[in-house]
Amino acid sequence: MQIIAHGGAGSPPDEPADRQAVLDEAVARGTEESDPVAAVCAAVRVLEVDPSFNAGVGGAVQSDGAIRTDAGLMTADGEAGAAAAMPGVCHAVEVARAVATETPHVMLAGEQAVSFAGAVGVETGLDLWADRTRERWSDADPPTDDPEAHLRWVREHFASDERDGSGDEDGGSDDEDGDDGDPVGEGAADSPAADRPSRADPHDHDTVGAVARAGEEIAAATSTGGRWLALAGRVGDVPQVGAGFYASEAGGASATGAGEAIAREGLARRAVGLLERGADAATAARLAIEEFDDAAEGDAGIVVLDADGNVGEAYNSPAMQTAQVN
Repeated sequence: MQIIAHGGAGSPPDEPADRQAVLDEAVARGTEESDPVAAVCAAVRVLEVDPSFNAGVGGAVQSDGAIRTDAGLMTADGEAGAAAAMPGVCHAVEVARAVATETPHVMLAGEQAVSFAGAVGVETGLDLWADRTRERWSDADPPTDDPEAHLRWVREHFASDERDGSGDEDGGSDDEDGDDGDPVGEGAADSPAADRPSRADPHDHDTVGAVARAGEEIAAATSTGGRWLALAGRVGDVPQVGAGFYASEAGGASATGAGEAIAREGLARRAVGLLERGADAATAARLAIEEFDDAAEGDAGIVVLDADGNVGEAYNSPAMQTAQVN
């Protein structure tokens, strides 16, 4: 079993060694499983219960004071499942897995997704708060129940990642591939803007994810607690197929970072598309982030595992921690 996991793209963590140990444990758990779907779920579950990441316990808080979790999962044969906006659900990745395997749908959301989670044996009604999230929320001066008050408060507090206007409408270029005709991207930088200051809270982009491969089987999964101080009910890139996660016979990818920008650019699908056009995993990751950095404003990172067993990772944020087993 080959597997790579990430702990989010953002500011350098306060305790990188401790977080790295958790990531190492996550991939070790993944290698104990018999297939890639079970492997990515096992790895992500380890990260969802650790409050130093933004997934499950310690997730971001929305404008109404609720923590809502999202996740998505996809396999090389096109099977996909996602779940979004779930209060009180730590292991969102298991809900996404159940949507893929137990329903004819791709995504469930909100209270109905929580009810579904309970029906398939995923624990619900959990306290997802951590000490740091309670402390930050206590200083946030949350709005009243008035919807207009929520909108005003979100406009003031939410860390926007609007596009900077570069690139065309869909974030591409005049060339169809977005790379001036060079599918392997010779000379592209690993981290085109890794030395710039992060635009977000240190934990805002600490979404977690993993990609695993065993033979011809590939799976990718991503899980998150969302973005800090977003409007109640906001759903970002993570549970959107092609944005936060994607897999095909060519390989799989899990993305992390500024969700609105990642959703607009279809970051995970872009990386796998590069694999499908002949790039290896390292090049696909590098080019996907380079193209994202040119087309959108916002920190992002991605991990990629291709069908030949090559692993790649890239980010434009100050830091992104990963772990892998080849």
